Parts: sequence; C-alpha cells; structure tokens
Amino acid sequence: MKWILYISDFMIPLIVSGVIIYGLLKGINIFDVFIEGAKESVKVILTIMPTLIGLMMAVGIIRASGSLNMFELLLKPISNLITFPVELIPLIVLRTISSSASLGLVLDLFKQYGPDSFIGRLVSVMMGCIETIFYTMSVYFMSVGIKKTRYTLAGALIANLAGIIASFYITLFIFGK
Repeated sequence: MKWILYISDFMIPLIVSGVIIYGLLKGINIFDVFIEGAKESVKVILTIMPTLIGLMMAVGIIRASGSLNMFELLLKPISNLITFPVELIPLIVLRTISSSASLGLVLDLFKQYGPDSFIGRLVSVMMGCIETIFYTMSVYFMSVGIKKTRYTLAGALIANLAGIIASFYITLFIFGK
C-alpha cells in the first residue's frame, strides 16, 4: 500500500517534467506556448462566466429551498428497499451540478458519521466515481460553442448511475458494512 502513496506523490512532478522534456526535445518554446494557453484560458473564462454564475445561483437556491431534503424523503422507501444509505441522495443530486457544493455535503456527512464509517468510506469512493455533469457540460460545450449536445446528458447520467452502483458495491466488497 505504501508504494502506491510513493508513486502518487511523484506523479504530478513526473508528468510536468515529462511535458517540459518533450517540449525541449521537439524544440518548442515552452514558455511562449504556456503564455498563449494562459491568454486563451482568459477568453474561455469570460465566455463561460455567465453559465457558471447561473449554476452557482442554482446550487444556492437548491440548498436553501430544502428541496434536497424533500427529494431525500421522496426516495427514502426505494433507498431502504435496496439498502442504499438515504443520506447520500442529496449528495448524488448536488454532485451532478457542483463539485464544491457537494464537498460541503461530504464534510457534513464526515462530521455526522465519521470518515471511517461505511457512509464516510462510500462517500469518498463515490466522489471519485461520479462527475459534475452540468458544470462539465456547460464548461466544455460553451467553450467550443456547441449548442446541440445530442446524447451527452443521457450518457453522463447513465455513467453516473453506474458510478454510484459501482462505488456502493466496491465499498461493500472492500470495507464491508
């Protein structure tokens, strides 16, 4: 297990070093390319800023309105039937919209149940298995000007469902209940 920690500590420096070495071997002026990328990123940020502000407002409205709790109560019978912790339903809903807002819920769950509880471990695995669909779609599609997303949303929701199911069973298999 410790060797995984050692490898993970060196991955980012190795990747950055690899990119720099590759650029130098190809004769690319790395600093100029970096500056060009930084300029383009400012343009992208200005393009997607209204969408991000809208998403942040939506998250604030959802959390303040109590609709997450109502959704939890609505799905509680189904959750109990499949033995899935009902406390995670608000997290699953919010995670599709905002990663930072869902991290706030994760911290609340850690405070309430502890990070070493089944719910704490499941939340940790789940946060690595599911994506912020609406944020990601808005950022990537807005930055390149795509208006028709076709099957992206349906595919992403199915992938998130698969991630939720996989994280539940992975946590059960590795840690037990």
